[in-house]
Amino acid sequence: MSIAKVRVGIIGYGLSGKIFHAPLLKANEGYEIVKVLTTREEVETDLPGVAIAYSAEEIFEDYTIDLVVICTPTESHYSLARAALQSGKHVVVEKPFVVTSAEAKDLIELAREEELILSVFQNRRWDSDFLTLQECMSQGLLGEIHTYKAHFDRYRPEVTQRWKEHSLSGGGVLYDLGSHLIDQALILFGIPLTVWADVQSQRAGSTAPDYFHIIFGYETGLRVELSAGSLVIQPGPKLEVHGLKGSFRKFGLDTQEEQLKAGMTPTDERWGLEEEGNFAEVTTIIDPVSGEQETFPVPSIAGNYDRFYDEVYDAVIDGAALPVHPTEALEVIHAIELAIKSSNEKRVIQWFDEVVY
Repeated sequence: MSIAKVRVGIIGYGLSGKIFHAPLLKANEGYEIVKVLTTREEVETDLPGVAIAYSAEEIFEDYTIDLVVICTPTESHYSLARAALQSGKHVVVEKPFVVTSAEAKDLIELAREEELILSVFQNRRWDSDFLTLQECMSQGLLGEIHTYKAHFDRYRPEVTQRWKEHSLSGGGVLYDLGSHLIDQALILFGIPLTVWADVQSQRAGSTAPDYFHIIFGYETGLRVELSAGSLVIQPGPKLEVHGLKGSFRKFGLDTQEEQLKAGMTPTDERWGLEEEGNFAEVTTIIDPVSGEQETFPVPSIAGNYDRFYDEVYDAVIDGAALPVHPTEALEVIHAIELAIKSSNEKRVIQWFDEVVY
């Protein structure tokens, strides 16, 4: 029995379009990639039979295309997403959503008016470590959380010519990696009361931020620390979470990006799986009187970036809930703006004093 196809046009075929979106779409029988806007010749080998577009308008004006996937530099997301919505297309935007909250708010309102789907590819909601942490929390292994630390550190001492390392409009690690860490924190704990941040360029020749440290404060006393750096030779834990009953520590990154780069897809048997040596470690109090502790590995839940497009398909075809609602993506951009403001003004910012939506 054949299923309804969602016909897709992809704008951009760099790292995002080539490594993430095209393979995930190809692996899902509900989608058909019909047109790609790119100057990269490898698209003809990667996606045989798919038409090459030479302008965004070719995709917007193609009445057979249902969904436009935008994989371009951040500063172009707003104009392209707006044009796609105005042409009657559903839209998926690569993270970060846009550069400003005002742009995000405008797109959300336009999608609502046009009754079209608008979502953002916050794929790291489906990282193995994040899914495993959520399961540990739901089982009560950690108790009430009081400290949450998430790091996304790299050792890249040389500034490259990639736009992400130079653009001051949506470039730098705060928009790039920070959008992942902020999204995960907001999913777990909701909107904070306060934001404090230090955002810097540490490398010689860096024109966009390559380091940040953010602290979200909550009424309960919970502190959420999010950080990323480009000069970290030996990273510490990726996730370090402490509750009244236990602690969770996890080293290393999710496997899916490297698997995609190696040509693996969600149809492969080992998709999203981690080796036992990379499992998270949980330490709990087993005797409150003596303080006796127990430490044990927690098998990783398989990562599944493919779930994003499964749920986008259901939203397009059946009106199901979106995997990432655009208002959630707006909150991420607002948090980034507050972090920049906090760093520039060297003070703690009250979230609800600065709300623009």
